[in-house]
Parts: sequence; C-alpha cells; structure tokens
Amino acid sequence: MKLLQLPKIKLLKAHSPANSFFKKVRSKKRKKALSLIVLVIFISSVFGFLAGIFSSTYFYSGIKTWLEEFNINLLLTTNENQNEAINRQYSSEIPQEQAVINVVKEFSPAVVSVIISKDVPVYEQYYNNPFEGFFDPFQFQTPQYREKGTEKKQIGGGTGFIISEDGMILTNKHVVLEEDAEYTIFTSEGASFPAKVLARDPLQDLAILKIEQNQEIGEEGEFVLEKFPVVKFGDSDKLQIGQTVITIGNALGEFQNTVSVGIVSGLGRTINASGGSFYETLEDVIQTDAAINKGNSGGPLLNLKGEVIGINTAMSIEGENIGFAIPINKAKRDIEQIKTLGEIIYPFLGIRYQLINTEVKKENNLTVDNGALIVGGQGESAITPDSAADKAGLQEGDIVLEIDNEKITAENSLVNIIMEYSPGDKVILKILRGEEEKNIAVILDKRDE
Repeated sequence: MKLLQLPKIKLLKAHSPANSFFKKVRSKKRKKALSLIVLVIFISSVFGFLAGIFSSTYFYSGIKTWLEEFNINLLLTTNENQNEAINRQYSSEIPQEQAVINVVKEFSPAVVSVIISKDVPVYEQYYNNPFEGFFDPFQFQTPQYREKGTEKKQIGGGTGFIISEDGMILTNKHVVLEEDAEYTIFTSEGASFPAKVLARDPLQDLAILKIEQNQEIGEEGEFVLEKFPVVKFGDSDKLQIGQTVITIGNALGEFQNTVSVGIVSGLGRTINASGGSFYETLEDVIQTDAAINKGNSGGPLLNLKGEVIGINTAMSIEGENIGFAIPINKAKRDIEQIKTLGEIIYPFLGIRYQLINTEVKKENNLTVDNGALIVGGQGESAITPDSAADKAGLQEGDIVLEIDNEKITAENSLVNIIMEYSPGDKVILKILRGEEEKNIAVILDKRDE
C-alpha cells in the first residue's frame, strides 16, 4: 500500500424483501397488482395525513401549554430566588454575636481614617572624585547624596470618629502631634476631607479635628449642609471588668475599619505612653484584650449597645492582647469646652508628684499610705516656678492629702480631683509637712499647652 493511500473496501449488495416480492408478481397481473398497491398507499397516506394534523395540533397545544406553565413556574422560582438573595441577611442565633454585627453595621460609617502627610526632603545621588586635582589614573569615584527639593509624602496614619453632624472628630493627640503636617480624613465610603486641628488636650492624649460639610440639595430644592454620621456616647463610669467591648480602627494604617472584639480586662490603670517624641503618663485608663494595633490609635471602644465608652490609645509591646483606652467621660469635658470656649483649658497646680501606696510608703519611710508626695525627678523640679503651688508656699516633700475635703488615693488621684475645677478657682489643700498637717489656700492657674 502506498503512503497515504486509503485501503480499498468492497461494498456488498444489500438483500431487499421488495425485490423478492416484485419477482413473484412478474406475471400478467403485474400491472393490476401495482395499481392496487398504489391505491392502498394513497388511501393510507390520506388517512395518515388527516390523523397527523389532528394529533400534531393536539400535541402542539399540549406542548405549548406545558411550556407556558414551565416558563411561569421558572419565572416565579427565579423571582423568588432573586428576592431571597436580595433580602437575605445573616441573622445569628447567638445574641452577643448579633449585637456585635449590629453595632459594626450601624456605627462603622462614623469611624474615619486620619492620614498624616508632610513635606519631606528629596535626595539625589551623584558621584564625586575625592582625588580631583591630584594624579588619579583610576578616576576613583565615590557616591554622594544631596537634597533636591521636597515632596508631599504620607508619614503616618491613625483613626478617629465623628462626634457631631457638622464634622467634629475625636482622636488621639499623638496622632496629630505634628504641627507642620497636613491631615486628611477618609470615610468608610471613600470620601476624603482636609482636616483642621481645633485643639490638642494639654493633659490627656486627646485631640479634636474638624472637617467641613459639603452642600446638598434639600427636599425643596434648597442647598443644605451635609450631615455626617455620628457615634453615641456611653458612661465609662459604669464599666465592669469582663464586659464585652468592640474596637474599630485603621489597623496598621492600611486596613480601614478593622473590627476586633474583647473584654474589659482592667480599670483605673496608670501607664506611661511613649512613641517618637511623645511621652505622657495616662491615669485611670481602661485595659482591654481587644486587639489595638498601630493605626488603631484614636478609634472608638464600644459596648454592645453601640455606645462609645473609650478612645483607643496605646498597646503593650511586651505582652499580647494588652491594650489601653481613655474613658469617654474624660473626653466629654474637652468636647463641651470646644463647643463653648473654642479651646481646651485645665486648671494648673504646678507640682510634680507621686501617688502614695503601701510600696511607696515603705520605700520613702512615710507615715501615711495615701495622698500625693511632691517630688522632683527626670529633669523636672518638684514645684513649677511662679505656679499656683509656688505662690501658695508648697515645698518638695510635702504630702497633699486632700483637696477641698476630697481624699487623694490611688483610685482617686490628684489630677482627677483638680480636673473638676476651672482656672481661677480657689481650693483648700490639706497637706502633711513632716509630722504637721496644714490647710493651705491655692488659686488655680491655667495650664499652658
């Protein structure tokens, strides 16, 4: 067989019963038989045609009805599925889980990201021959860098939450510490607003920002100012250890509106918070095991009612799941002062002190286990010159026991009591100097930032 030549096959002649029949009828009656066959075939065809019309009409009608019913049922089923998909919402059978879902859904729109931008220098590389002017057969070159202008660059990020419909935002002071930086607010819906720092709290890690409202067209065609979604406040004085709390924040400055859940792990903590050029002692803060990561600073700590009960502010770098939040009741004073005075002010006594407990009493050989021991340290004097304390004659080593008959303890610190007053108020301090108790009148100053 030649290449690519198909094999040849022999077709067999098929046997046909019709051929046998016609051989048998080859006779004189062949024509008559053929006529009879043709007639039978014709009559059969006519009846078959009529029956086909009837049956096909019935069949078509049945098919049509069935298809119509099928289409209707299919349409109804499809619509039901679509409606079910549209209306389908996850509903938990666990009350606590559903409460978390509801809080996040309702108040996430009021949580914003705070982006920090600043003009930073731009450097370019060039090469210099340190042996220029001397014999240098190798033309030795060393890389050098020089400044070539500046560029706007993001240098950090944090979190805040909207506290008024006209765009006031509460966050941490350390988030907006840079005086010459620009701050931009990004909402969960992707809108952005330039932000102005209204005030930085001189005593606490709190700050208040403001974004301007956009104009919208009202129901009657008039221009109205946009209303921002806001949070609602709870009462941090009613917190209980073990209570469930929720955090929402811009985790790592990258994952916007990240949610975590935990409990209140402790109350009334005192911590030393630091980062970069920021250092501050924070008293009476909330400890929680809800994840507070870099970028979460300034975000809300909420209860299962959706009420803000704290402002996330710090995390432990030595432990795991140990974070801290400033009680919201401490921020309410700042918010009210901004609305009424346009600034945050504090009374100022002018002493550096250490709260006395059993350990401090033993270390310093004291006779009391409560109060505030006036003591210098870390480059600071015990008494601020020309302050209210200095003018009243307070001395290093004095122990302030009471302010207007309110006892100073580890749970009720001197700063907490002082914050109940305003600059210019006169208070009576009960102090212990040596073994003698004295009452000293002091007129409180205004604390400078």
